[in-house]
Amino acid sequence: MATLKFDDHKVPYLDLGSGYRIALESNEYTDAISKEKAARELRETPDVVEKSIQELRSLLQEEKSLYIPMDNDAFMIKFLRPCKYYAKSAFELIQRYYRFRSKHPDLCDELFPASVTHVYAEGLVHFLPLRDQHNSRILVLECGKKWKPANVSLTDLFRAVQLALEAGMFEPKTQLNGAVVILDMEGLSLSQIMQFTPKFAAMALDWIQRCIAMRLKSVHIVNNSYLFNMLFAIFKPFISEKLRKRLFFHQKDWNSLTSHIDAKCLRPKYGGTLECLETDGQLLGEMFELYHKEYELANSFGYLQKQD
Repeated sequence: MATLKFDDHKVPYLDLGSGYRIALESNEYTDAISKEKAARELRETPDVVEKSIQELRSLLQEEKSLYIPMDNDAFMIKFLRPCKYYAKSAFELIQRYYRFRSKHPDLCDELFPASVTHVYAEGLVHFLPLRDQHNSRILVLECGKKWKPANVSLTDLFRAVQLALEAGMFEPKTQLNGAVVILDMEGLSLSQIMQFTPKFAAMALDWIQRCIAMRLKSVHIVNNSYLFNMLFAIFKPFISEKLRKRLFFHQKDWNSLTSHIDAKCLRPKYGGTLECLETDGQLLGEMFELYHKEYELANSFGYLQKQD
């Protein structure tokens, strides 16, 4: 069975056997390939980075009601990378990000791992141990038969997804290479669809499309049935053209899925060749809990008063 361990630097990780592990990668990339990609795709050169941080800091100093660590370069870069180091775009992203948090306290206040460990324990939200062929982080959401709304509310499910993506946002390698999402809808039922409303769909897509500091590369829907079409109809009016181009519907066509994500990164149930222990959701939640201080600090930032 999977176990929670610590490496030589006391970084926690999930040991899935056969050399596979899941861990948060907080170190900056230093390899030549990543640096070249960052320069090519994000304009990330020493001169641009320094200038952009200064410009972003100047813009943020005028946002008097926003409390954030403006002296922390890593914090600035977290928002600059997905905006290709355009300071004005990063500033507007920060505004949207924290206004969303202010507007939706039920979804964002006290967003600590301990508040959603039951979601992870159900195995609804987890990472795959390998990144894809483009070094993108792979996040899997199993929102079909595994999800029992009586045990996990839609609000808590959304909070758990936020926590997982927040973890990715702190990883420099993910800031550069982005994330792909596999949405597994196997066994979706009418009772689950009834949890969703147009208001929730609009809110969720506003967050995904405008508020997260993440390069969302693609979303792959698998095991989708005719019932999924009913759910998708709720979300469809709020999907931007940019996101629409990154949505892929595979049903059970694993050749289709592996044409986008290398088979070596996927488990056999998704047509892949990745042979290792299943992610233990309970342990994943415990691993996130070990970062409580980091989440607590992140939760201390934001607008000092409610924003319209």
